[in-house]
Amino acid sequence: MFNSHEFFMKRFREHLKETSRYLRYIFNGHIAFAMLFLISALAYYYQHWLTVLPENFPTAIIMGIVLGIVVSHSPVRTLLKEPDLVFLLAAEQKMGAYFRNALIYSYVIQLYIVALVLAVFGPLYFATFPDRLGSTYLLTFIVVLVFKLWNLVANWWMLKVHDRTIRYTDQLARLLLNIAVFYFLISGEILIAVITTILFVIIFMYDLSLSRKQAGLSWELLLEKDLNRMQSFYRFANLFTDVPHLKSRIKPRHWLVSFVEKRIPFEHKYTYDYLYRITFLRGGDYLSMYIRLIIIGGLFIYFIPNVWMKLAFAILFLYMSCFQMMTLYQHHRVIMWLDLYPVEKESRKRALMKWLYQLAIVQTILFSIVFLIIQSYLGFVSTLAAGLLFSYVFINGYVKQKLV
Repeated sequence: MFNSHEFFMKRFREHLKETSRYLRYIFNGHIAFAMLFLISALAYYYQHWLTVLPENFPTAIIMGIVLGIVVSHSPVRTLLKEPDLVFLLAAEQKMGAYFRNALIYSYVIQLYIVALVLAVFGPLYFATFPDRLGSTYLLTFIVVLVFKLWNLVANWWMLKVHDRTIRYTDQLARLLLNIAVFYFLISGEILIAVITTILFVIIFMYDLSLSRKQAGLSWELLLEKDLNRMQSFYRFANLFTDVPHLKSRIKPRHWLVSFVEKRIPFEHKYTYDYLYRITFLRGGDYLSMYIRLIIIGGLFIYFIPNVWMKLAFAILFLYMSCFQMMTLYQHHRVIMWLDLYPVEKESRKRALMKWLYQLAIVQTILFSIVFLIIQSYLGFVSTLAAGLLFSYVFINGYVKQKLV
């Protein structure tokens, strides 16, 4: 006899085992130290910034937008796999317990984001509204939890609708209403918040009636959504360790490839130089991750007031870039042609180390330019010197030992 509850628990244990295995690599000692430093510095400057908070700071608008986005983004994790389209389709009528458990799991796993956002906004809320009691913020927390549940259930109902336009329109309408509810609630306009909540409930009930008109579950859509989320997780985990489940994505980027190709001599000894540069530009998320780290690091350097903390963040983001780009070495591990290249293995290490050092130089120069923009000439010289020195020592020391 098919028991969908037991089937979900089995699928859940497999999913938990797989994700925890990759999370151990993601939150290793290096990343844990970097995150601890980052969080500590942010907490210190956040607390300092609150002491000089402007009286007209738009706390309600910012919190309303962020909380509206957090509760609106409520994906349902079904843990479905490709063979389920064949073997579970006939048992759709018996899958009630399975999908009920999937909804519960999806809700619980997303609560940490809600708790994190509300914990971050707590000091800002009480700095803006010092006359309000803690129970008022607790009420906001409860409302967020309720709206998170409503949006999750509404998203599940809308997954039964095949028309993409209807789904996107419904999601946009709920997003705007979520933002409006939290804006009015935080502003103290309780009556308007109640009226907006009633409008949300009307859309919520409309979603229910719309889902009941559907013939059955849209299995292809459920599977597509779940596989896309797992691939996103695998792409992120692949920055820290090898992920055999990852389906590699190739992006053309012709003009970038052409620009780099012209600068690599067409010679035997530059085989791996060409390979790693093209892989960086076209394969996986290397280029986008590199750019994101430069932008985020540049913003920290620009806004943090202390020049030595700016320098520390510049080195931190240099370290994170070099550490994550190391996975280029294993990107082609399953391709046997690399073993057939008539090129000595040592040249492969040298090519990657050379490329990492060039990327680090570019990143160091860009961080140094940020110091010039804010007219901190001491920071410019210090970052340029310290960045180049750190990159050379780290790549020729730690990275060289890890490339085996």
